[in-house]
Amino acid sequence: MAQTNFSPSELYDAWQVLSIAERVEGFEFLQRDAADDFFLQLSARDRAELVLALPSGERRLWLRLLAPDDAADLIQEAPAEERDHLLGLLDDPTQREVKGLLVYAEDEAGGLMNTRYSRLRADMTVDEAISYLRRDARAREKTVYYVYVVDTEERLLGVASFRDLIVAPGDKRVSEVMRTEIISARDDLDQEALSQLFMRHHLLMMPIVDAEGRIKGVVSVDDIVHVVQEEATEDIQKIGGVASLQDPYLDVPLLQMIRKRAGWLAALFLGEMLTATAMGQFEAEISKAVVLALFVPLIISSGGNSGSQATTLVIRAMALGEVRLRDWWRVIRREVVTGFGLGAILATIGLTRILLWQGLFNTYGEHYFLVALTVSLSLVGVVLWGSVAGSILPFILRALGFDPASASAPFVATLVDVTGLVIYFTVAAVVLHGTLL
Repeated sequence: MAQTNFSPSELYDAWQVLSIAERVEGFEFLQRDAADDFFLQLSARDRAELVLALPSGERRLWLRLLAPDDAADLIQEAPAEERDHLLGLLDDPTQREVKGLLVYAEDEAGGLMNTRYSRLRADMTVDEAISYLRRDARAREKTVYYVYVVDTEERLLGVASFRDLIVAPGDKRVSEVMRTEIISARDDLDQEALSQLFMRHHLLMMPIVDAEGRIKGVVSVDDIVHVVQEEATEDIQKIGGVASLQDPYLDVPLLQMIRKRAGWLAALFLGEMLTATAMGQFEAEISKAVVLALFVPLIISSGGNSGSQATTLVIRAMALGEVRLRDWWRVIRREVVTGFGLGAILATIGLTRILLWQGLFNTYGEHYFLVALTVSLSLVGVVLWGSVAGSILPFILRALGFDPASASAPFVATLVDVTGLVIYFTVAAVVLHGTLL
């Protein structure tokens, strides 16, 4: 690199466009305190790449800077042949903790949790508890929002905040201070469902338990922020008709990028071929009234756009937990009214445009008003159908056990394109019967 003496923020901004050699060079020029903070804010993938690119004598230093859950994430992102080497760099207690975390899938609550948390016994006094927590915090770095009360078998009995302990009389028992209404999650819970629990209950930290109710670790809101970002990115990619990309856009190899996009694009292309088939079925109508062909793009794009809007809104509402499977009828009723209203607005605009062009340029012939009426009624029907189809498809996929995000906007648009043609020419056959048809 031409310049190596730059700030951590400058290095972070340029990180994604730098080669691995340039990243190492820039990182080694940082002051130690700044380097610590910089390393901790990197993603697990970037940490793994950086650690493996550093001289072997430095790897242990940076790996031991991480909490067990972060170390497990780093090792999961490393190539399979390097994982045993990285595990060997950890001290024995941390190594056991990390191995325990690695048995979980990356997208499970157990794979996100930190095994270092504060625990108390129910029979302790408040003074004993505060004294113990003070010593424990000095001995091991922990993220502390709450303390968890457990029995001799590590079963979760209650939870208390530090405020609860500080304001309580010193001679009171922890069992008298703790709250027994505990919001916890199973260690095999999917990370998306876990993030919804956090948002629903406005939590800073959540205990993770096994099937027997034994606490295994905790997940903090800091971990959930990354989960929400990952899940949102994946949903957005699926909605756009792209298979999920695991790497940043600029880091994805071109052949992989083509492979990720080609499947959906080919499927959508085959679907759009049905549009040509549908057009062929109405060849006689088009030959009699060529003017109808002028409005085909207008009709099918309006239906596809309304369907894409509805699909996007419903999928996002599902992801946030705002809409459940049982809410399907409420959603459809809303979209029927919304679709009718949107269709009426577009119909008014379409009618006005045709009448205006006819008055200015005499574009559509003597039956111009019937043509305008056909287009207007078709717009109402197509937009209404697009809104309903776009809203119901995510529910159908969820009921069948598929990811609702698979109901991508391009897929819905293709579906509505084909059916929109049928609606358009059916309306034309009724309105223009005896005149142009």
